[in-house]
Amino acid sequence: MTVQPPRLEVQNICRDFGGRRVVDDVSFTIGAGRVTCLLGPSGCSKSTTLRIIAGVDMQDQGRIYADGALVCDTVFRVPPERRHIGMMFQDFALFPHLSVAENVAFGLSRRDPGRMRRVDELLERVALSGFGAKYPHELSGGEQQRVALARALAPRPRIMLMDEPFSGLDERLRDGIRDDTLSLLKEEGAAVLLVTHEPHEAMRMADEIALMRAGRIVQRGAPYNLYNAPVDRAAAAFFSDLNVLRGTSRGALTDTPFGQFLTPGHADGAEVEIVIRPQHLKIDFDRNGRGPNPTPQDGTPARGVVTRARFMGRDSLVEFAMDHDGSILKASVPAVFLPSPGTVLWLMIRRDRCFVFPAQASDDSRAAIAAGGA
Repeated sequence: MTVQPPRLEVQNICRDFGGRRVVDDVSFTIGAGRVTCLLGPSGCSKSTTLRIIAGVDMQDQGRIYADGALVCDTVFRVPPERRHIGMMFQDFALFPHLSVAENVAFGLSRRDPGRMRRVDELLERVALSGFGAKYPHELSGGEQQRVALARALAPRPRIMLMDEPFSGLDERLRDGIRDDTLSLLKEEGAAVLLVTHEPHEAMRMADEIALMRAGRIVQRGAPYNLYNAPVDRAAAAFFSDLNVLRGTSRGALTDTPFGQFLTPGHADGAEVEIVIRPQHLKIDFDRNGRGPNPTPQDGTPARGVVTRARFMGRDSLVEFAMDHDGSILKASVPAVFLPSPGTVLWLMIRRDRCFVFPAQASDDSRAAIAAGGA
């Protein structure tokens, strides 16, 4: 059986600006009907990578292939209009003087006898049948986004590039439009590269996430793997708030106020950080006579005082000042529980849901987080 090449293959792309490397050895592949998300903070060169693939910017090193055929290297370059690439932008970029149907038909040859049939088909698929005579200013933001999607898909591109396409939409509309867009893109069979800075969007839409930082891909994989096996503290912090306990590894064990934790792979005497997401910090109601006994993986309970509790809808975020050192830890708990400041509670940590990183690496990660968010 013949193995089909990736629909899009990016090999070792580098780009320099003013003597500074802004895209640094970026490589990935995307198969037909698959969605890869370039995820990262503003300024990490996600959009620059997208522009190089589209052909509106040029790399200083590396190659790009589409269906196994060379698209560009540092010498050869297929013009952007011949790359069969669709583009969707944050601002939709619809032509205000053209009707909806004319916008969708813009990338189709006027000599194509099936031109208007393709337009009608796509408008029906994005639930805009009967809107062809309207103009962009007569549409809502969500409707404009669907017109932009139909226009991008009209020429049946091999590759679809999407640069923060949902960020201009009202938050209550985003999830539904994301799901509809994803369904249509997969039906069309294009390889999709989505750029976003929102972890929720990446996990909702992507088959694979490529997490970028300072122009490099620091981790690639399925959303489940990036969330549950982050490569470093900065990667973990990109997806949620974190609680951090510091300690010293002794014989693959580290003592904390919550008992001993396994810290394998760290030298004896190495400073480590044990990282816990707020949803894995548990309240031991049994200390107050109100609940089941802790399970073995929950560690030793430690005493904390509630400093603040915020109702978040599906859950509550409760902050504690810990007795042992006054540090602040956060717990995500069911929304029905909203303790008052000053309440004393006992907390436990899920040992099996912790991440352990070298303290030195964590210091670097803090700098990376700060730089990325600037």
